[in-house]
Amino acid sequence: MITDYQQKLRERYLAAPVLLAPEPWQTVLDRRTPIGGLLGIGFAVHPDSGHDLVMVVSSDGHGLFDAVTGEKIARDREPDPETSTPDAHPDLTCPGLAPIAGAPVRIAGLFGGGLHSTTPDGWTLDVVSPEWPHDRVILSADGGSHKGPAGGTWWHVFHSEYSELRAAGFSPSGLTLAVATSSDLTLWTRTELHFDD
Repeated sequence: MITDYQQKLRERYLAAPVLLAPEPWQTVLDRRTPIGGLLGIGFAVHPDSGHDLVMVVSSDGHGLFDAVTGEKIARDREPDPETSTPDAHPDLTCPGLAPIAGAPVRIAGLFGGGLHSTTPDGWTLDVVSPEWPHDRVILSADGGSHKGPAGGTWWHVFHSEYSELRAAGFSPSGLTLAVATSSDLTLWTRTELHFDD
């Protein structure tokens, strides 16, 4: 039994169409990058460019992407079986590749863990499931209250109706938003944080 408030909230999410993320967020590449058997993702920082990096762990190995350009920087199809999935370590890490080789990267996804749900300048990300098991990713600028109609202060930016959601959240810098499902990776980026004066 759900309350009237819960029913109204459910109806609000069901009625919300998938919308483009608002300015200053920009999609990276053509929205979804196919990655079969995706298990989880984690963030790191490129030591030279300072760009956010996204490390992807899948049943087919490890990959490293530049979150600003979407470029695949590195690929390891045969990672060490001892560290190929994050459940081998209590802190859910896998070893980094290429420019972050040797650095552990925390991975969120099938084995647990999580990504940041807020940014330093006030953006919030929530995952809701009014039609479980299909998850919806909600980006908001209202602290996560989701008041009013979609497209005002909150946006339904992703609907996982075709594969399982693995992880959704912001990079530690707050400049990248990532959604990973069992079949693909979707990224949004922005150039800087914005604080109201």
